[in-house]
Amino acid sequence: MKVVIASDHGGVNLKRTVTEYLTDKKIDFTDLGPDSMDSVDYPDYAKPVAEKVAAGEYDKGILICGTGIGMNITANKTKGIRCALVHDTFSAKATRAHNDSNVLAMGERVIGPGLALEVVDTWLNTVFEGGRHERRVCKIEE
Repeated sequence: MKVVIASDHGGVNLKRTVTEYLTDKKIDFTDLGPDSMDSVDYPDYAKPVAEKVAAGEYDKGILICGTGIGMNITANKTKGIRCALVHDTFSAKATRAHNDSNVLAMGERVIGPGLALEVVDTWLNTVFEGGRHERRVCKIEE
C-alpha cells in the first residue's frame, strides 16, 4: 500500500504523529508537507494529494487541517476521489467498507492523537465490501 499525506499549518502536529505511525507500521508513504506551522492555504496541499490518488500514483491519501473540513471539500472536487471527514472508528470502518473512500480527512483541533491513530489504523485496514455498495459507489462516480 502506498499512502500520500499532507496537512496545512493547523494539522502539522497531528500529521507528524500519523507519519510516525506509518513509519512504525512500515507503510510506504510520501509527505507533501508542510513541515512548519507557518500559515499556508489548505487547497495547495489537498489538491495534489487528491490528484495523485485519482491518478493511481498512490492507493490512499490522508489530509489533516484544523477541522478537516476544508481539506475534505477540496479533495472531493477531484474526479475519482471519495474523501471522508472522519473523527471516530465507526465512521472510519463504514466509509471504507461501504463507500470505498480513498482519502481520509481529519482535524487536529477536533481529534486527539490517540484516537486519530485508531481512526487511521481502522481506515487503512478495512476492506471495501463491494456487493450492493459497489453499485452505489459507481453512481457516485457517474
